[in-house]
Amino acid sequence: GQRSEEEHHSLETFTFYLSEPLSKERVEAFSDGVYAIVATLLILDICEDNVPDPREVEEKFHGSLLEALSEYGPNYLAYFGSFVTIGLLWFVHHSLFLYVTKATRLMGLLNILSLAFIGGLPLAYQLTSEFAEKSHNEIEAIQVSCVITFFASIFQFAIWTTALLNEEETLHAFARYGGKEHAFMFAKLALYPCVSLGAFFLTCLLSEFSTAIFHLMQIVIPFAFLALRIFVRISLTAIKSVMSLSRRKVVLLEEEEACLSPNETLS
Repeated sequence: GQRSEEEHHSLETFTFYLSEPLSKERVEAFSDGVYAIVATLLILDICEDNVPDPREVEEKFHGSLLEALSEYGPNYLAYFGSFVTIGLLWFVHHSLFLYVTKATRLMGLLNILSLAFIGGLPLAYQLTSEFAEKSHNEIEAIQVSCVITFFASIFQFAIWTTALLNEEETLHAFARYGGKEHAFMFAKLALYPCVSLGAFFLTCLLSEFSTAIFHLMQIVIPFAFLALRIFVRISLTAIKSVMSLSRRKVVLLEEEEACLSPNETLS
């Protein structure tokens, strides 16, 4: 009995420790620094290994720089996709903490875990650009990249979910359940985990088209972000109109019953 009371007390202490406040500004500053460093590393990687040699341009491509650059086309595509992924994940992170009014230690821990996988995106770029096309290693490299993107984004979703548990203290009223931006925040934070997980399983089932699936995912997601708000607005408007119609029917029925005499109501 004494041991169970001590364990219960230590559990309460641990829970209280995770819910203690954390400086929101420090979390945002540290996160922005990590995103900036990761983007810089990505640029350094492509500048170091994917610039044609002048002698090779003259001898192999007859002085045509554009033809020489076309040899590195898949590497440039992988770089662009990885950079867009970093940029959009930073945008989602910025949108998330825009509505966070108070950060906690648990939210800071989840943010650290998300940044750990964000730091692996240059590795994902190197993997997807190094191996031969349609090889077994390339398929596994693409799957590793999907896993890195999934965990980087799912921990962002976990931050928002944690904030919802105590939304009155940690979230702005717009992002709370039933708030003006709640549905859009949910869709925006769930987009990358769903798409990266779907791309992972598609590459397992359709291994021949794994490269096309991965690059299609990287290209489609920016346009999905643009169309997401429109889709959410239309869906919410349709739901509200259906609910208002149902409420009007209920009100009309109540008015009709009120106008009927007691004998008619019983009949």
